[in-house]
Amino acid sequence: MTDVTISWPNGKRVAVVVSVLLETWSEGKSPSYFPRTTALQPGEVDLPARQWSQYGAEEGLWRILGVLERCGVRATVFSNALSAELHPDLIAQIVRCGNAVAAHGYAQDQFLQRMPREEQHATIRRTLDVLEKHAGTRPTGWCTPVYGWNEHSHELLAREGLKWHSDALNRSLPRLQKTPGGSIVAMGWSDFVDNRVLRGSPRTFHDVYIDTFDYLYTQERLGLLHIGFHGHFGGRPMMSAMLSKVLRHIASVPDVWLATHEEIADWFLAQGIEDIPPAQRFLSAAP
Repeated sequence: MTDVTISWPNGKRVAVVVSVLLETWSEGKSPSYFPRTTALQPGEVDLPARQWSQYGAEEGLWRILGVLERCGVRATVFSNALSAELHPDLIAQIVRCGNAVAAHGYAQDQFLQRMPREEQHATIRRTLDVLEKHAGTRPTGWCTPVYGWNEHSHELLAREGLKWHSDALNRSLPRLQKTPGGSIVAMGWSDFVDNRVLRGSPRTFHDVYIDTFDYLYTQERLGLLHIGFHGHFGGRPMMSAMLSKVLRHIASVPDVWLATHEEIADWFLAQGIEDIPPAQRFLSAAP
């Protein structure tokens, strides 16, 4: 069992990580979600949806970088390798601003679970090679597009030397995932990414994250809040305004660890454990 004295560094009450997704679809492809509600005919190329998806690299990420800078927050930017190939200046600026670049597959429409094992491995390696070229350092972490991983994916990530992934959907805190290719830290993903409010009110994003943060801060030990944001949707003024409000609120509260994913993974590995049992986080009379 885990020592109940484990805590965030320097006794911080809650940890917060910010993920920004920089996504690019292959030529002729586009997101499955889009403000238009009328479906096109089968086989038609959706040029407006494709153009809508390009907002992230052309403007949205730049706006988000400004928000992060003004709030004094560093993010983990999960980038498709194709995004880096098409927008190398943006990747360079992300790094100059002190943010971490992690891998998010080669292109947003390419799913690992649909690939044979050998193709998966080649795609992972190609993605890491491209991002290393443009970011200056090889990524240590990965998040699979559209949760599209299978039983081979995390083993192959471990074989490529990655320290952590953010594909876990069954826990909020990191745990050590053992695979035939080695061990890798499995970290959770965000429960409420910005595109959840696509046809609703941007204010919902603000309310969800403020209320969740306040709950974790006052009610739980080892609370971890993961804020997820897309460049092509969250980078628009209506959503960036909400992100700014959320981050300013969090930054104004004492004893908060504003961390990157790699820092969380390093903290976990330093504990020398494989898991943090939920009973010891939530119950006063835990075994």
